[in-house]
Amino acid sequence: MSVTYLICFALNVYVFLIFARILLSWFPLDPDGTMAAVAGFLFVVTDPVLGPLRRVLPPVRLGGIGLDLSPMIAILGIVIVQGLIC
Repeated sequence: MSVTYLICFALNVYVFLIFARILLSWFPLDPDGTMAAVAGFLFVVTDPVLGPLRRVLPPVRLGGIGLDLSPMIAILGIVIVQGLIC
């Protein structure tokens, strides 16, 4: 296995984790449930990337809803990096 392959694999896994976090954010979770533990793990893993993006890019207002664009920007950045090295 080459280092490039490992980096590309890790980036693919990270994109999957971001998608999982997006999906879990659509559903209410029981704080004592198993899915809350999964969501906590996803927050810990993805917050180092999404947190700074959220501070720079405020949510887009759509009526009474705020649309968080940071996951889309993070995935776009990862896809660009993958296009350069994979």
